[in-house]
Amino acid sequence: SAILARAMGIPAVLSVSGAVEALHTGQCVAVDGFRGTVLPEPTPEQTAEFKRRQREYLAEREALSRYCNLPTVTKNGVKKAVYGNIGKPEDVQSVVQNGGEGIGLFRTEFLFMDRMSRPTEAEQFEAYATVAKAMNGREVIIRTLDIGGDKEIPYLEIEKEDNPFLGHRAIRYCLDHPDLFCDQIRAILRAAKFGDLKLMLPLITCKEEILAAKKLIEQCLRELIEAGEDVHPVPVGIMVETPAAALTAAELAKEADFFSIGTNDLTGYVMAVDRGNQAVARLYDPMQPAVLSAIEMTIKAAKAAGIPVGMCGEGAADPRLIPHLLAWGLDEFSVSASSILKTRKMISEE
Repeated sequence: SAILARAMGIPAVLSVSGAVEALHTGQCVAVDGFRGTVLPEPTPEQTAEFKRRQREYLAEREALSRYCNLPTVTKNGVKKAVYGNIGKPEDVQSVVQNGGEGIGLFRTEFLFMDRMSRPTEAEQFEAYATVAKAMNGREVIIRTLDIGGDKEIPYLEIEKEDNPFLGHRAIRYCLDHPDLFCDQIRAILRAAKFGDLKLMLPLITCKEEILAAKKLIEQCLRELIEAGEDVHPVPVGIMVETPAAALTAAELAKEADFFSIGTNDLTGYVMAVDRGNQAVARLYDPMQPAVLSAIEMTIKAAKAAGIPVGMCGEGAADPRLIPHLLAWGLDEFSVSASSILKTRKMISEE
């Protein structure tokens, strides 16, 4: 819900204790998505204050528009890139309008949600080709199906688990369901002729998972070539979002064409925190020393191996984190479309 609201520019506050009892249908409510507060029945004075802050926000957005068509360059002239995250093909227009230099994360699980059966290879091909064409030669990184955890898809009949975040999810599920995985891989490979597509594997914890996935990708490529399709190999990278991946980043870099750091899950796994649990939410922060160490370790391993490294978690737009990421040498910042211009401005001022 938070990801979708952010992508659509909708103010949202989640996990408000007692909200169902305190609020009722038709009530006037002031929602502050920045401070995380909800104010029922605001007084005229409070309403005026909210409207004043709303005007300030819109004025700031207008001022940021000058960064739309500028390159992303630091004060000392180092070229970086600010990409956009999307969940469905329609989202690409917002990335383009905000001057995104590419798509750093296409969350393909949204193609599988809110329907009664899984999308066909043809449906997926159409979605990936649409995004590739819209980006007009700019890089598009497509993450393979990342389901399980808090992303339930009933028709896939994923077994209920005591701890789904540590269970049969993401790349683990896909490797055990090669028919599902290969439908997606073939669709991506076929769509690659329309743009600069790259394939990214989620929740990697060891080299064997990369090798198993690459074996299936190579098999799909051979089958398509034998069938007369106009296809070619695409770069295969990984999400670094587990402590295991960060700790063995130097080894994984030998098998991956690029890294993308997923700070959302990485923070949760490193800090052993359920981000939906209010009682421990204070610990869910990418600025925790342990999380910073994992990020630094990953970036330095990528640099040593000579492969690109980006970040597609919410941390990529965090003003506290950006100076560290620049100092360590992060190449690409992938953020929600609404954060592209602000992120570019912050990078240009560092």
